[in-house]
Amino acid sequence: MQIAISGHHVELTDSLKDYTSEKLSKLYRQVDDILSIQVVLTVEKSVQKAEATVRMKGADYFANAESEDMYTAIDLLSDKLSRQVVKHKEKLTARHQGMGR
Repeated sequence: MQIAISGHHVELTDSLKDYTSEKLSKLYRQVDDILSIQVVLTVEKSVQKAEATVRMKGADYFANAESEDMYTAIDLLSDKLSRQVVKHKEKLTARHQGMGR
């Protein structure tokens, strides 16, 4: 499991890193094919942004989220990535099952 977290115009505290790692490590429980996750946390004026790229076998997924609170932005980002990863897994499962019939 490799999660790289970086910050742009924001100080990355241990609690922020731990929270991000905890939320995104849930993706590994949904799909085993994840190679790495790269996260960039940014502050622009009063907008907190979280962006992430998930590298998987056969696909790369990107999501971003904005909020007034960084923790809320991370939650939104985690939800978006979770939906994308589950959809990818469902596609692979459907394709595999379709080949056997």
